Amino acid sequence: MPSRCRRSWQSRRPAKVQFGRDRVVIGNNVKIQNNVSVYDNVTLEDDVFCGPSMVFTNVYNPRSAVTRKDEYRDTLVRRGATLGANCTVVCGVTIGEHAFVAAGAVVNRDVKPFALIAGTGEHRCPHTGAVYRLHGDTLAVHA
Repeated sequence: MPSRCRRSWQSRRPAKVQFGRDRVVIGNNVKIQNNVSVYDNVTLEDDVFCGPSMVFTNVYNPRSAVTRKDEYRDTLVRRGATLGANCTVVCGVTIGEHAFVAAGAVVNRDVKPFALIAGTGEHRCPHTGAVYRLHGDTLAVHA
């Protein structure tokens, strides 16, 4: 499957943004900030925000002397998700719609829709899917 972009995505100009060669999908109204590399097997659905210098990986355990292109894992970022500055998304995960990944966080497993994730590994904020809800075009705390 060749890389493809839908009608509109945005990046600051001049931006240092790199894309994989074969299997990258970028939806509509995606915003990709400076110093972001979107590698093969990454799919960004509509309205995703990628903060400055955030990182995607595509091989789970890379080694310099071992070619692992046949071991790429798919990463899916669902509609409306926000990936904060300097966060790292380890390959093979799905980030749910309208989830919020805080700056500097490490995502190494699936994130539920509407969840707030911060920190690394077991030092995460709890999934807060029952608290945040989409009201029209606004994501707000649900009372």
